[in-house]
Amino acid sequence: MSEKIVQTAGRDGLGDFAPDFAHFNDDVLFGENWNNGDISLKTRCIVTVVALMASGVTDSSLTYHLQNAKAHGVTRAEIAAVITHAAFYAGWPKAWAVFNMAKGVWNEAEAGNTEKERYQSGIFFPIGEPNDAFAKYFIGQSYLAPVSDSQVGIFNVTFEPGCRNNWHIHRAESGGGQILICVGGRGFYQEWGKAAVEMRPGSCVNIPAGVKHWHGAAPDSWFSHLAVEVPGESSGSEWLEPVGDAEYMAACSAK
Repeated sequence: MSEKIVQTAGRDGLGDFAPDFAHFNDDVLFGENWNNGDISLKTRCIVTVVALMASGVTDSSLTYHLQNAKAHGVTRAEIAAVITHAAFYAGWPKAWAVFNMAKGVWNEAEAGNTEKERYQSGIFFPIGEPNDAFAKYFIGQSYLAPVSDSQVGIFNVTFEPGCRNNWHIHRAESGGGQILICVGGRGFYQEWGKAAVEMRPGSCVNIPAGVKHWHGAAPDSWFSHLAVEVPGESSGSEWLEPVGDAEYMAACSAK
């Protein structure tokens, strides 16, 4: 179930003085409009920031909505791109004002965070725990977070920059294989004898059973993908040789 937005600022600040306004603010604007599921909360936050910027509103209400945007997954890079884009339509001075406020919101929230924590704040699925059980099949550190362990197995696998798994094959007498869906960062997927394929959020790769391949992060980026286990008969993974540094760099640079 998606998060429900609850607002009490209207009643807290104006409940006695302007009860009707407080009702419209808390129950209609936030209670109904913000909880409409036709667009995501992240998108709604971006739209609100742009609307306030275009109106020249750069007071505490904009600070609140910038904080709200970050809390709902808008990254530092995304807010910078949003403000830059809106600047061409809303005005350059307004962009400067919003940038000054956005820097405070994102820097304050991220100053003490580790690189892993900053990356986690920008993706929807949890990074999970160190993938110790399969560490011998990886070069570098990976993490594993189960998403579904019934019907169809789905796992969020996260790779630190430069991390990749060994060449491997998903075996099955029938069916089987795997689907990879990138949900964060940038990485690569490569089949034996073919050029590597770059993966960014939204990229999807279908891996039939019997295909030798590897996947992992770009040298300069974290990378997360959902690994969807396709049901099959007598299915399992055969782990093979590591992807050496020269082989890995050649694959990444060829894109």
